[in-house]
Amino acid sequence: MIRFLSSLILLLTLAVSGHAQGGADPRPLIDALGKANFKQAEELLGQIAATGDARVAPALEAFAAGDLYARKSDGAVFIAKPAGKNFKLIDPLSGEEVEEAGKGAVAKIKINNNLRRVIRSTLGGLTLLSPDRATRLRAAEAVMRSPSAENLELIEAALEKESDGAVKARMEQARAVSLLASDRGVEEKRAAIDTIRSLGGRPAIAILMTAAPAVDPALKEDLNHAIRQLESNLAAWDVAQNVWYGLSLGSVLLLAAIGLAITFGVMGIINMAHGEMVMIGAYSTFVVQQLIRTNAPQLFDWSLLIAVPVAFLVTGIVGLVIERGVIRFLYGRPLETLLATWGISLILQQSVRSIFGPTNQEVGNPSWMSGSFPLGGMTVTWNRMWIILFSISIFLALLALMKKSSFGLQMRAVTQNRRMASSMGIRTPWVDALTFALGSGIAGIAGVALSQIDNVSPNLGQAYIIDSFMVVVFGGVGNLWGTLVGALSLGVLNKFLEPSVGAVLGKILVLVLIILFIQKRPRGLFALKGRAVEA
Repeated sequence: MIRFLSSLILLLTLAVSGHAQGGADPRPLIDALGKANFKQAEELLGQIAATGDARVAPALEAFAAGDLYARKSDGAVFIAKPAGKNFKLIDPLSGEEVEEAGKGAVAKIKINNNLRRVIRSTLGGLTLLSPDRATRLRAAEAVMRSPSAENLELIEAALEKESDGAVKARMEQARAVSLLASDRGVEEKRAAIDTIRSLGGRPAIAILMTAAPAVDPALKEDLNHAIRQLESNLAAWDVAQNVWYGLSLGSVLLLAAIGLAITFGVMGIINMAHGEMVMIGAYSTFVVQQLIRTNAPQLFDWSLLIAVPVAFLVTGIVGLVIERGVIRFLYGRPLETLLATWGISLILQQSVRSIFGPTNQEVGNPSWMSGSFPLGGMTVTWNRMWIILFSISIFLALLALMKKSSFGLQMRAVTQNRRMASSMGIRTPWVDALTFALGSGIAGIAGVALSQIDNVSPNLGQAYIIDSFMVVVFGGVGNLWGTLVGALSLGVLNKFLEPSVGAVLGKILVLVLIILFIQKRPRGLFALKGRAVEA
């Protein structure tokens, strides 16, 4: 083992001096593996590493994978790949195919776990001083995953030559991980524990707990303190992650409920077809993406921005037809309205099944909504972040419409006192129709967002209709601020209940809490005087 470590240090010296290709020819050493036992193979690996020749990496990888074979006729070693009944023999240094040979013409070179560990260290030595930054970074991370005292001097030599800040920081962490497994002094190991603690998260806890049984007794308290501190930080980040998940769920509920808050508040309509407006918006997105894929694939990243006005117009028109064709004859009869809109929801679901089929449809994510990024100890997905921003934008736009436009003024007048508004010349039937169309259009926009995080199917809206009603009732019928606070509050509450009691029981508890809350505040968080209240 000492000889192997010396060879690795020699490798670093050769690589730094710029003579990586000037060492001994590695081919005879590779061929010698064919006749070596395990102990001899370990010594040969050290000599192969000492050549500093990066071309040996594929051969070592093949050795670790069990794909290195020796030709029986002359003992030459090749990388062998199955080719029907034969093996395709590949030169271990050049990577070129040499010939095909029968399976009886070659013998597999045996390997054990100890040799695989030595190969990992050897490959690390070949890459820690690579001119490519990404290669050095991967090498440091590989050393972290396989800590060994044998890697220590190897990493320290690489650290002396490293100039990139990010790579050097990762190498420092890899050095600390390997140092805990070495026989270095207590003070060095104490500093290593602090370095590992700076990693944060569960990987650092796993490293420290793995090292705990063999650590020096003088370091037990330091190690346990570091583990406790990491667990405390992790618990705080878990809370932050749950809050984030809750806000993202709340933003989805806000999109689904905000249109319902308008129609329910102004018109007093229990619209059971509201979820189908969300579903139609999602299918509008699917159709837009299909047209773009077929006719202008270069515009795919713009597909969602194109789908937003399309979904708003399509669902707004559908809502206007429903209001003018059915609902306007049922004002003041909430039970009949509930049954009628439930029937409409079934008709819309079946229509979509007949047109698009009953299976889920694929709606792709644009590149700017794909992937995620770390934020401290939590992970933030781009699609959720954009949906939160989109939800807030729709809320603010709707708030501006309600407060700054003449149509919003008429809506608020009808909500507060329908008869007085009518006597002042406001055409309340058309306010009802346009309000229902607006609420349906916003539900369609919600469908555009939901298509990025949920399955687009005829049943899409059914998953959100009950939660939407809970948000509206909890926040205050017809009050947009109440809808915002209610959606975000219920989203966060759901995410904190789910880990402990499960998703189903969590929803039941939320429903029970809302029922108890309504007993105390029948008009919700933000009471709004309107026709439904007056009645």
